[in-house]
Formats: sequence, C-alpha cells, structure tokens
Amino acid sequence: MTRAASALPGMFRNRPSRLTRIERYVATRTLGSVAMALGVIAILILLINFVDVSRNVGGKSDATTLEVLWLTLLKSPNVILLLLPFAFLFGVLGAFVGLNRRSELVAMRAAGVSAWRFIFPAAAAAFLIGVVTVLALNPLASWMNAKYEETSTSLLFNIKIVDAKEVWLRQGDGHTQVVVHARSRDPNGDRLRTVQFFVYNIVDNKGLEFSRLIEAREATLRPGAWQLYGAREAGAGEQAVLYDTLSIPSNLNPATAYRKFANPASVPFWNLPMVIGRVEHAGFSATAYRLRFQQLLATPLLFAAMSILGAAFSLRLMRLGGLAVLASSGVALGFVFFFFNQLCGSLGKGDVIPPVLAAWTPPLLALLSAFTLLCYTEDG
Repeated sequence: MTRAASALPGMFRNRPSRLTRIERYVATRTLGSVAMALGVIAILILLINFVDVSRNVGGKSDATTLEVLWLTLLKSPNVILLLLPFAFLFGVLGAFVGLNRRSELVAMRAAGVSAWRFIFPAAAAAFLIGVVTVLALNPLASWMNAKYEETSTSLLFNIKIVDAKEVWLRQGDGHTQVVVHARSRDPNGDRLRTVQFFVYNIVDNKGLEFSRLIEAREATLRPGAWQLYGAREAGAGEQAVLYDTLSIPSNLNPATAYRKFANPASVPFWNLPMVIGRVEHAGFSATAYRLRFQQLLATPLLFAAMSILGAAFSLRLMRLGGLAVLASSGVALGFVFFFFNQLCGSLGKGDVIPPVLAAWTPPLLALLSAFTLLCYTEDG
C-alpha cells in the first residue's frame, strides 16, 4: 500500500509531459496539413488572378508579362487572407482524418486523452496565427492592395503617377462639368492638397467649353459643397481673384467619393481607428471602416472556430464507417458559414445591422456549432 501510494506522485508528474508531447505532435501535424491546404489555395488564387489581370489590365493596356505577374502578386495576398479560414478548415480536417485512419486517435483515447485535449492545440495554433495575420500580415496585404490599385490605374489610363496619393474626381450637372485634380492627400483621405478645379460649361451642339480654373492650397469635400482654403480663381482672359476660403457646390456623395481614394481593404489594421475618427469628424459615414475593423478583430476567433469545426467532423471512428460523409458535411458547413459571413458583411456595409453584430455573429455561430457537435459526439 505504501509502495503504491509512493508511485502516485510520479504518475502525476509524468502525465503532463506525455500530454505535452501529444499536444506538440498533434499541433505539428495540424500545422503541416494547414500549410499544404494554404499552398493549394494560394496557387489557385494566383492562377485565377493571373487570368483576371491579363484580361482586365493586360488586354486593355501595353502591360508586359512581367508587369501582369507583378500585378498578380500584388492583388493575391488580400484574397488569400480572405480565404484563409478555408485553409484551417481543410487543413485540420485532413490532419485529423489522417490521424484517424492510422488509428492514432484511437490510441490517444485509449490512453485516457479526451478529444477536447488534443483538439485544443489545433484551435490554439489557429488563434495565434489569426493574431499574427491581423497584426502583421494584414498591413502588408493592405499596402500591396493599394500598390496594385495604383499600378493598374497607371497602366490602364497611361498616366504616370508620381505620387501614390494623387487623386482625380469628376462631378457635373446639366450645365457644367468639373474635373478635380489633387496633387496629394493626407494619409486618411479627408483633405486634399494642391487642388485644381477645371470648370467646363456644357454648350449645346459644341460639347464642353472651358470656363475657369480654380486652384486651392487645400480642399475638403463636405455634404453638398467643396470647402477650399487659400483659393485662386481665374476665368479665360480674366484677372485672377484670391480667396481665403471659397465654397463650390458639389453633387458628389461624400461617402462614395471618399471611398474612391480610401478603400477599407487598403487601410492597415493599425490605422483603422485613426481613419474612423477622421472620417466621422469630417462628417462622412465610417460604417465600412468600422465593419472592417471588427472583422479583423474577429479573425483569430474565426480561425479557431474553423479549426474546431474541422476537427469535430473528423473524430468518428473508422470502423464505424461514414467518416467520408461526415467530413464532406464539415466542408459543406464551412462553405455555408463563409457565405453567411459574406452576407453579414454586406448587411453591415448597408447599415442594415450594426458592424459589430455583422462581424462577430458568423465566427461565434461557427464556434458554437463546433462545440455543440463535440459535446454530442464526445459527451453524449
């Protein structure tokens, strides 16, 4: 009795180390499978984007093959990050199906290891990768997406863009047409600098006739008007007139015009809070930016939920049969959650539902579904 009692502390000391090795093994196999799934998805996206860029940019400009390849590389990271949840779903599903076929899951359960215990490494690794994606990969992908938009515009319109912040806008009504050109803009896009307004009159049977040129040190688009600072106005053959401030009527939608030169996908995660504040301070709607910010915050949870979902659909013992059908159901459910996520995003952009609800509902629903399935299969 004394010998058995003295052996118990040693057993408890050895048990955590065995579980640690099991968790490390499961995490290694899972990450390897996720990397393979990500590689396949990335190759498919690169091929699709290469065809798309070749048709939309290469076919309408004098872009070379190297320029098309460069544009493809710039455009692809944002799409890859969008589909990254599928890499975790397919990767974890493939890893656990492989462990199941080799009876390794049976051995783990026979050793007293709960499914909750060996699923945790996959979910934790997915969550940590989600954090790295938001903090590091998203800013890089946002910069590449902005570079893609700049380079493709330069090639399509044969314009040499000296400054990446250069802006061209156009507004008009039945009597006038105004072309707005800004040499630069601030990082958040709510204030233009070194601005020129080329005003044209619409003349019947003659098209456009130049009327006047307005130059300004700075300009801000407000609802219903442009607010100019340090303006100088000159008509054809007329003396220039200087203004400290000048207001020009505008029928541009401030939110729409703003998005033209500040796409939420091109704003890095770290800059989104500042951009939201600046946009709202300028009187614009920041719904798209708030939605983007909340979606990025929910990314680690979405990755973890997809990992748990993939594992939950691959735990059925091989000898019981039906594993292929169950795994296929997991893939189908993953697609349902992905399109549901896109639907919630569209509803959030349209202010139908709050951005917080639109961003967090799909990952929370996926996580609860995975936990429900695990409780049903493991705990009865």
